[in-house]
Amino acid sequence: MEAAGTNANPALPATTLIVSGPFGFSRNPMYVARTILYLGLGLLMNALCVLAVLVPLLFVMQYGVIRREERYLEGKFGDAYRQYQAAVRRWL
Repeated sequence: MEAAGTNANPALPATTLIVSGPFGFSRNPMYVARTILYLGLGLLMNALCVLAVLVPLLFVMQYGVIRREERYLEGKFGDAYRQYQAAVRRWL
């Protein structure tokens, strides 16, 4: 993301639409990586309570964060982002 000249922090404005690298496989590679890390740590620690929170957490991420980001990116990048959405899955 830094090489492309855009912000890695999702709270900061996007300056470039990245469609290559990990973004060629998932529109949200950072969230996929964090989900896998969360799941792995929960399994490693044998913490069922951590794993039980995963589904509600993913629900909040999907509807509270990712959908908002997608509306923002569509408004900012227009047709280029819509084409990207059609070509690349949201998760995997």
